[in-house]
Amino acid sequence: MDHGFTLWFTGLSGAGKSTLANLAAAELRQRGHLVEILDGDEVRTNLSKGLGFSKEDRDTNIRRIGYVCRLLSRNGVIAVAAAISPYREIRDEVRALHGRFFEVYVKCPIDTLVERDVKGLYKKALKGELAGFTGVSDPYEEPLNPELVVESNIEAPAQSLARLLRALEIRNYIRGNGVLR
Repeated sequence: MDHGFTLWFTGLSGAGKSTLANLAAAELRQRGHLVEILDGDEVRTNLSKGLGFSKEDRDTNIRRIGYVCRLLSRNGVIAVAAAISPYREIRDEVRALHGRFFEVYVKCPIDTLVERDVKGLYKKALKGELAGFTGVSDPYEEPLNPELVVESNIEAPAQSLARLLRALEIRNYIRGNGVLR
């Protein structure tokens, strides 16, 4: 049986977590792997309905995503999580519960995120019209030792995907031909 693992994408809203997670999932599926994506927005709608954006609710949401990822990965699935997951302590807590965990920090400067933001949420948050917005009026704690850092303002998604796949190969999570170890 294939060995599953958790592929965790963290970063600010609009940084490109979901884009890269979806590209990675499609490539891994094409190579014959079982893959499930837990996207932060979808999880909030289904698994964490009713939770707000207090620190406690955000922590609960991330713990739930981590729990589902652990269940999937221990059963041979590559569990792909794409969630802001702003607090380092909770990300580290989730990591500690997994045998095989690969964290990707999708890094992007605020000015680029403001330019990309079609909903105008960053502009509202920067003007003080939107309270509790991660990275502006609420903290985002960058990972200290992620397995991979992707700078989405510099690198095209295809380049980030190629670097990610290579990093997974180097760590023996997948073989060069894409087969899990």
